[in-house]
Amino acid sequence: MPTTPATAANSAPHGTGSQEPIMLELVDESGNTIGTAEKLSAHQAPGLLHRAFSVFLFDEQGRLLLQQRALGKYHSPGVWSNTCCGHPYPGESPFAAAARRTHEELGLSPSLLAEAGTVRYNHPDPASGLVEQEYNHLFVGLAQAAVRPDPHEVADTAFVTPGELAERHAAVPFSAWFMTVLDAARPAIRELTGDAAGW
Repeated sequence: MPTTPATAANSAPHGTGSQEPIMLELVDESGNTIGTAEKLSAHQAPGLLHRAFSVFLFDEQGRLLLQQRALGKYHSPGVWSNTCCGHPYPGESPFAAAARRTHEELGLSPSLLAEAGTVRYNHPDPASGLVEQEYNHLFVGLAQAAVRPDPHEVADTAFVTPGELAERHAAVPFSAWFMTVLDAARPAIRELTGDAAGW
């Protein structure tokens, strides 16, 4: 991926070899940028409202690509969640960040990636004590290449139908924010996948 001014200070893989902390963009309730904060401090209770993104990619059969977060992650390790989620660097557009992180985490570039609205939420994570105070930009698209997950980021992946998702969601832990972002993205998901897919 090309290095830009917004990503140059954060280009070391997995945050290693860089003395610079990862910074997030703080926003007001309307999504306007009001400052920056270090990533961990922004997630410590009660949390600071910051910009984030969530990606939902589907295969040609309309199945959703899920990822299980790597066990080594400090926030929500081992839980299942949407295809990709994260935070733009300060000055980086949410669209660019969504495409960048999907490639970094899963080794594929989304096709037909499109904006799907925004959602604001406040989700504490009981396991870690961290808080997701996020103004989240949603994106939907297609996964038309083989998935090649980075094991530092992703423990496992699965393509699921709505029925298979319901069964999995009832059986194993999912991220605290998953249902909020999925429900907010459903109109765009239905437009992308069609009525037959059942989303």
